[in-house]
Amino acid sequence: MKNAILGTQMLFVAFGALVLVPLLTGLDPNVALFGAGAGTLLFQLITRRSVPIFLASSFAFIAPIMFGVQTWGVAATMGGLVAAGAVYIVLGGFIKIRGVEFIHKILPPVVVGPVIMVIGLGLAPAAVNMALGKSGDGAFQLVDGDASLWISCVSLLVTIVASVFAKGYFKLIPIVCGIIAGYALSLFFGVVDFTPVREASWLAMPNFTFPEFNINAILFMIPVAIAPAVEHVGDMLAISNVTGKDYIKKPGLHRTIAGDGAATMLAAFLGAPPNTTYSEVTGAVMLTKAFNPVIMTWAAITAIVLALVGKLGALLQTIPVPVMGGIMILLFGSIATVGLNTLIKNHVDLHKSRNLVIVAVTLVFGIGGMAFGVGDFSLQGVSLCGIVAILLNLLLPKDLGENHIVDNAQMEEEAQNS
Repeated sequence: MKNAILGTQMLFVAFGALVLVPLLTGLDPNVALFGAGAGTLLFQLITRRSVPIFLASSFAFIAPIMFGVQTWGVAATMGGLVAAGAVYIVLGGFIKIRGVEFIHKILPPVVVGPVIMVIGLGLAPAAVNMALGKSGDGAFQLVDGDASLWISCVSLLVTIVASVFAKGYFKLIPIVCGIIAGYALSLFFGVVDFTPVREASWLAMPNFTFPEFNINAILFMIPVAIAPAVEHVGDMLAISNVTGKDYIKKPGLHRTIAGDGAATMLAAFLGAPPNTTYSEVTGAVMLTKAFNPVIMTWAAITAIVLALVGKLGALLQTIPVPVMGGIMILLFGSIATVGLNTLIKNHVDLHKSRNLVIVAVTLVFGIGGMAFGVGDFSLQGVSLCGIVAILLNLLLPKDLGENHIVDNAQMEEEAQNS
């Protein structure tokens, strides 16, 4: 019973972020809950139930899923996500054969950093539009503009306060705190419609969507797996430090990353967002000292049971757009900051022309909307800049020399100061 209670607590730590992804991307939150639970159980099977982590909806795929759903539809997007999950399994095979150094050679910080920044900044306009009560593309006004500004600002402010000043359990659930505050204000402004909740059944099977395989969607999604695959390595190191066990060696990084990929593929076959390891849950494990992997089994079972409650999914879908928009402003900015921090903490020297070229071209291609296409096929956004960053890193010589653009700017600044 104790493990079941702790497992439920772990689920609620992840709950805000877990349901945020489907709500932002137009997917069914009940399917996301089911996919997270089923994916975690599959991960435990592959890793021999030795790692105390919970897998759920990945933020890295928000922008690609939104684009994919608008361009090819949900089923084709899921087909692309199945392929992205397969990338993890292939990486797991290479790690088994070549060792962890293989990933660091193909995906060094100078590649991963700007790609993560593009993931965060690419949808910044959508976050602002939603905060103002509009649809993500700004085409429709869904909620009154003045009310939206109040609601989004309160959601953002409460999320910031909870993440910075809260103690203990509340520090682990800033997104939930922000959603509750924004939802309460939305009720005051009268912008919440409870019709879907009244019409929904108490018990209902989630609206599963099975994938269709579209080559454009597949080639678009595959490069997106770069950032979360590297993030997975960091999460494994983090949970190893928390528990004092080396999960990189046992069960082995090749098993954990393959398990993550299999969980993502399973989720995509159900119509759910891709799964990833959750840092919030790692923080909760550290806080509670709950190192037993069985606790995550209970968290997964609880997620599957909640997924069958039809009114829960309907209630989550009544959350107004500006509540999500306010939280997205902080969320997407935070993702971009993670990318920037990847460059800083790994001492990526932008005085070197090689590094500057990789970072600069990747950022502008990704944020500026550069696209390459042949016939019906096109590459753009995160997928394009991920491929470009990898190719530039592999093709540019290591000894390209100093970057005199930055040097000259620094010389001018020093001259002015003197």
